[in-house]
Amino acid sequence: MDDPLARALAFLPHGPEFRFVDRLVSLDPGKAGIGEYTVRGDELFLRGHFPDHPLFPGVLLVEATAQLAGVVAQSDPQIAPLAGLKLAGIRSIKLTGSACPGEIIRMEAHLTGRLANLIQASGTAWVKGQVVLRGELILSGDPPRADSK
Repeated sequence: MDDPLARALAFLPHGPEFRFVDRLVSLDPGKAGIGEYTVRGDELFLRGHFPDHPLFPGVLLVEATAQLAGVVAQSDPQIAPLAGLKLAGIRSIKLTGSACPGEIIRMEAHLTGRLANLIQASGTAWVKGQVVLRGELILSGDPPRADSK
């Protein structure tokens, strides 16, 4: 893997069925990133959300943005990646739209703080140039082991 953006995507622990970042547009390791996900239309969850008018669920917009924030955090060259990194909290999330099959969700994440195994990030997502999500995310990794010093 020679592509640094592809290497950064490898930090996602999710399997392909639950990965909502297809590609990184840009990455400032440990600081910020822009990523995209194309809603293919064949995702299983779209069958029931909603049968006559499939929409990418808002909760998955949050997850997609959190995954991008995780890639940004785990790519920091000054800090070792955290084991077990996952979404631990959301704050002030506003959902103002969604995406339909064939549309591209563009996400941006900026890390705003770190404390031990906690990471805070701000995130925004757009579809067709319109903001569909804005808010703050908290990620948490496994606490450092006492014997790892």
